[in-house]
Amino acid sequence: MVKTVQGGDLPVECHPVTPDRWDDMERLFGPRGACGGCWCMWFRLNKREFDAGKGEGNRRAMRRIVAAGETPGLIAYHRGEPVGWCSVAPREKYVRLCNSRILKPVDDHPVWSVVCFFITRQYRGKGVATALLEAAVRYVKGRGGAMVEGYPVEPRTGRMPDAFMYHGLASSFRRAGFTEVARRSETRPIMRYIIKE
Repeated sequence: MVKTVQGGDLPVECHPVTPDRWDDMERLFGPRGACGGCWCMWFRLNKREFDAGKGEGNRRAMRRIVAAGETPGLIAYHRGEPVGWCSVAPREKYVRLCNSRILKPVDDHPVWSVVCFFITRQYRGKGVATALLEAAVRYVKGRGGAMVEGYPVEPRTGRMPDAFMYHGLASSFRRAGFTEVARRSETRPIMRYIIKE
């Protein structure tokens, strides 16, 4: 699946993470596991499990998910190099969403959730997150899903540090066609994309 980001000057290919792309995920995430040893396991584990596995343990946990044939997300490539990631899966795969007061379910509709992004520093602010969101919608549609949900941040003023924007920005979700369906915190809208046949 190929997506050219806004402006047309940065062609990005987005692909599901499969076992043959694991090396690309390791290269993208680097020795810190994207951010502080997370390896995008924050939402998949409870706090005790996450803290116990921080770093190498979380890397192994994500590797097991990929090796078992489950697709935990998508990687964006520019000229063959991995430059971005988004986590997308059925909501029930994310333990932390189940216990969140702010991000509790809006209703009883089954949804796929986009919970996390990691974009390499030199590609941030270039539309890669929007391209990943559009690719995530196509990916979910291809698996029979009807709704994609995200939990971005919407800063009140100014720019937030990158480390606090791993949920994605509301503006990226809007550009990808998502609309706000709930807001239980001033800076945390819940946004959805309804997939039409």
